[in-house]
Amino acid sequence: MATQEFDWLNTSETASMLGVTPRTLYRFIDEGKLPAYRFGRVIRLRADEVVKFIDQCRIEPGSLGILETEVEPADVEDDSTV
Repeated sequence: MATQEFDWLNTSETASMLGVTPRTLYRFIDEGKLPAYRFGRVIRLRADEVVKFIDQCRIEPGSLGILETEVEPADVEDDSTV
C-alpha cells in the first residue's frame, strides 16, 4: 500500500498565508469552508486544500457590481465669484 505524504500547515501559518486573523481562520474551519484535521490538541491544514480554498474564493470579473451603481460627483464650490 502506497503512503501519501502531505505538506501540513499550522493555523498560524495558514492565517498568515490567507491574510486573516486566527479567529477568522477558525470560523472558516467551523463553517466547513476549509478542511482541517485535529491530531490530539493540534490542528493542521493540508497545504493543497488551502490552495484549493484560495482558488474557490477567486472573484469572477464583473461579479462585484461596482460599476452598476452610479457615483454622484461631490459638490464643488465655485470660487470664481469671489
